[in-house]
Parts: sequence; C-alpha cells; structure tokens
Amino acid sequence: MTAEPMAVRAVLDVALLDPAGDGSALLDRALQPFGTSTMLPASAYTSSAVLAWEQRHLFAGTWTCVGRLADLSGSGVRQRALLVGDVPTLLTWRAVDQQPRAYANTCRHRGHELLPDGETSTRQSIVCPYHAWSYELDGSLRAAPGFRDLTAFDPDEHRLVELPLAVWHGWVFVHAAHGVDDHAEPGLAAHVAALDRIVAPYSPADLVLRARHTYTVHANWKVVTENYHECYHCPLIHPELCQVSPPTSGDNYRLPGAWVGGSMDLRDEMATMSIDGRSDAPAIPGVDPRNVEYVGLFPNLLISAHPDYVMTHRLVPQAPDRTWVECSWYFRASDPRSTRRTPWTSGTSPTGRTGPRASRCSGDSTRRTTAPGRSPPTKMPCTSSSSWSAGPTAASPSPTCPSSRPAARFVRTNRAAPGVRPENWLTVHACHGPPAPAWRL
Repeated sequence: MTAEPMAVRAVLDVALLDPAGDGSALLDRALQPFGTSTMLPASAYTSSAVLAWEQRHLFAGTWTCVGRLADLSGSGVRQRALLVGDVPTLLTWRAVDQQPRAYANTCRHRGHELLPDGETSTRQSIVCPYHAWSYELDGSLRAAPGFRDLTAFDPDEHRLVELPLAVWHGWVFVHAAHGVDDHAEPGLAAHVAALDRIVAPYSPADLVLRARHTYTVHANWKVVTENYHECYHCPLIHPELCQVSPPTSGDNYRLPGAWVGGSMDLRDEMATMSIDGRSDAPAIPGVDPRNVEYVGLFPNLLISAHPDYVMTHRLVPQAPDRTWVECSWYFRASDPRSTRRTPWTSGTSPTGRTGPRASRCSGDSTRRTTAPGRSPPTKMPCTSSSSWSAGPTAASPSPTCPSSRPAARFVRTNRAAPGVRPENWLTVHACHGPPAPAWRL
C-alpha cells in the first residue's frame, strides 16, 4: 500500500497535528519517499483530537475487523453490540440463514441505544428500551406502540439503518460511516485486493481457534502497528526469534490494497516459529514451508501466517495512549496436539527459561538481503513473558516488556481453549468532535 500525499491532505485536517503552527509541513516530512521520510509528528500519537479523527475516518470510515464469525455468533447469540470506531453498531444473525448483518445501534424513533455496548442477546427481535419500538433481525420495523392507526406512518421508512458488512476468510468486517444504501464505500474486495492471494492458501476460515488472550498496551495503536512492521528491534528484543528466523531475511510487498507487510524466512533446520523450531502441528497444505508472512490489513488486523498455524492481532484503540489487543492462534482441526510445543518468547519464558544473547544472531549464512531501496520486512510485536492474570484491575501493576530498554506497558487476560495452556505455543505480542456519520436517522 502506498500513500498518496494529496489524497491524505484532502481528508486530514492538518491543523490537528500542530494547532499552533504548520501541521502541513510536519505531514510533508512523513510523506517523503522511503529513506528520506520521518515518523509522523508526536501529536499524531498523543492527541485526543487526532484519535477522534482516526476513529471516525480510519476505523468507522473504512473496513474494520470486528472479530471472527464463529466467535461473534456462538452460543446462540442473535444480537451483539459493539463500537466500530466511534459508531455504535449492532450485529444480528437470523436463525433462518445465519447470515450476519450490521445496523446502526440506534432506534429510529428517538435515537436511543438498542443494546448496550459489549452486550449480547439471544432474542429473536430487537426491542428499544425507551419506547418499546421493536424490530426484526433483518432490520424491519416490527411494532411501534401507538402508531398502528396513523395512516401516514409507513413502517418501511423506519427500518434500522443497515451498515456494510462483509466476511473475509472467517473474519467479519464492518464499514460504519455509511449506510448500505449510500453506496459510498469501496467494497471489501478492493480494500483487500492483492492480499487475498497471499492469505488464501492458508485457508484461515477452515482453521480452528486453539488459544486466545487479550491485553492492553499502554501506547498509541500506531506504535503497536509500527512495531509489528519492522524487525530492526529483533536482535535486542527477540534474540530467540533470531535463532529461528534471520532478522534480515525476506522482503516487503508492494502490491495493491489497503495493507502492508512482507515475508521472512525460517532457517533450514526450523519447521515453525517455536522456541526450538520444531512443530507437533500438522502442516497447512499448499503453503511455503520456509516462509512466514507478516501482513497488516488496514486499519486493525495483523496476520502472521506460519507453515502450520495462523496468528492474528486485532487492535482496538481506547485512548491516545491505550490500545486493546486480541491475540489468537488458529490451527488445522485434524490434530489436537498442535498446541504442545514450547513457545518462542523474548527474554525469560513463562517457565523461567532465559533466552540466548542477541549476539548469537550475527554471522548468519542463510541470510537473504533485502532488495535495494527497501526496508527490512515487518516483524513481531513486543512480547511479555510475565505471569498470566485473571484480568486487569485498577490496583494491579502492569507487567513490562522483558527488555532492559524502556517499552510500552501492557496488561492482558488469558482466554485459551479448554485444555490448552497459553504458554504452550508461541507468545508474541505487539508490545474537535467528529462529524456525524453519513447515514442519518
């Protein structure tokens, strides 16, 4: 994905970057060609106004991943409320077809919230708690108390506002800034573009969730993403990774779509990204057994595709300095032994094992240099090997990244599949008000 400077300036209020100066000049430096460009200005990572703009234009205003289809609709759930950027959204599933739909989580009568954010319901109808207007799961108005005898009242004009939703390889994406009738957003196929041919061979929709944990990184979401997309830090922060995959191997992709990333090589004697390079999991057929793909689909899904499993990080910004992360591991369903191998971790592992020194990464005879003019490819977010907690609390301290250097703090909670210990597989982590949506009540 390449940024077009004029397109960026057309939608970004550059005054947000430097209210007292020239935000355009600061943005210019970040949009220079590779090798001469700088990072975004500091305000892009610390400003609440910038985050509000991003929530509306980058998260609500593009195709944001809201989770896996199997997770969102499990246990008989018919309704699920969540935020897509800054837009309250309601997902529904009808028993007749199990196809997901997305709606603005807003009653068409007086704009009341239909279901509280984060809650689910197994009910077959949607009922507004304010005046009891009710809707079918397909968004049609079912009943409006007191309006039955009004001849001028047309129920079809008071359907819920439906939002674009699409499923890609088992992940659900919502575009919340426009209603489906606006036809204003590009389809998900155009958003994904060439990334599909890189991810499709791994058949992610057919893989099974084996483990998952969530945690909070005390850093801006772009810091988490940028850290994932480079391996400059790997020799110092992830020395064990260097024993399995040379940090300067692979290359970056420059292909169509709203994504960035590249591949890295496994060393000749390594089968997967585990602490000893071995694997007990069945290989995913049809993929290169020597490569690991590291790609980020804008704005919030990081996909790490290995020869025998796929790992994802899904990011949800909560504040300029706080990002919620959901880390998931997916394996083929044919072999439950796929979670037995000891993971690769940086620094000290959950079992107390200390990783090798970074100097052991040097002198690699299998290293493949990157092409001229290209940066080393994207890599892993910062790991923590600290103990697992039942959940974050205000009084509990945040474990720190296992490095002698300053790092983003985070708290995480574990949610692994039954019988699967979280330490038994690779634990790698990513260490003005906005305008109204285009749709209207």
